[in-house]
Amino acid sequence: MTLEFSPDSDRRPDTVSIHTIDKTPPRHPFDFVDLETQFDPGLETLWTYMRQRTRPSFNPKLLGEFAQWQNDIVAARSSGAMPVRYLVLGSRFPGVFSLGGDLDLFAAHIRNQDRDALVRYGRACVHILHRNMLSLDQPIITIGLVEGDALGGGFEALLSFNVVIAERGTHFGLPETNFGLFPGMGAHCFLSRRLGAARAEQMILSGRSYSAEELYDLGIVHALADPGEGRAEVERYIRQNRRRHSGHCAIYEASRSVNPLPLSELEAVVDLWADAALRLSDADLKLMRRLVGAQTRLMDKAA
Repeated sequence: MTLEFSPDSDRRPDTVSIHTIDKTPPRHPFDFVDLETQFDPGLETLWTYMRQRTRPSFNPKLLGEFAQWQNDIVAARSSGAMPVRYLVLGSRFPGVFSLGGDLDLFAAHIRNQDRDALVRYGRACVHILHRNMLSLDQPIITIGLVEGDALGGGFEALLSFNVVIAERGTHFGLPETNFGLFPGMGAHCFLSRRLGAARAEQMILSGRSYSAEELYDLGIVHALADPGEGRAEVERYIRQNRRRHSGHCAIYEASRSVNPLPLSELEAVVDLWADAALRLSDADLKLMRRLVGAQTRLMDKAA
């Protein structure tokens, strides 16, 4: 923002008017810090990778970029600039898809008893996941590419994709019950629809880690790839199915119609999650901090 001074013809010659000129450079679509995008016109696929330099988690900055990323995709399709039919999300962090929620932020809000902040964070998450589950209301098939472990919110995020392709040896887990909480950004809603309520509760309450192979047997992972071959497997999947794209989109839409998941349900669970978070004890918060510390050490070692 700059100021421009110009003569005012209606005043004395020595007076000036001040006009505000907005010099803020225009934002370019798909211009992000923590997201890397590349459109492959041959496969009509938008490849997107999370590339955080810190602990790979869904912090507010990344959530803001994801919301804008979704807006950019819709705008690009609507204008014809980018005819996306497949949308792929992966991670550049070695050995990790995502560690999930921003636990440091959670702990700070819990110590401050700031329920509103917890709810705002949770609702930002589920709004993005719900929109992804609906394929942005576009004829797009969404694919989660898992080349590293997906924990907590990372696992929850993958449940919102039409297709999940994972490398063998990767692991998925919902560790929140280990420190007195539960996964509040969609896991219960998504898993109940995939597996039934009893099996979903069993998975959430266990707090254990599941291999990609186990989740393939459960139908949550749709294809397995050898280590280092995840992207190639996604490309094979797209090439083999692109002629069926329209039918596949219709099937996923029909599935959402038969077993709908309204945003209001996800938001109601977020409210329950925020209330549960505020009831955590000091001992629970210590366990949360230990988990963050252990994950940070692993990240430092991997980097």
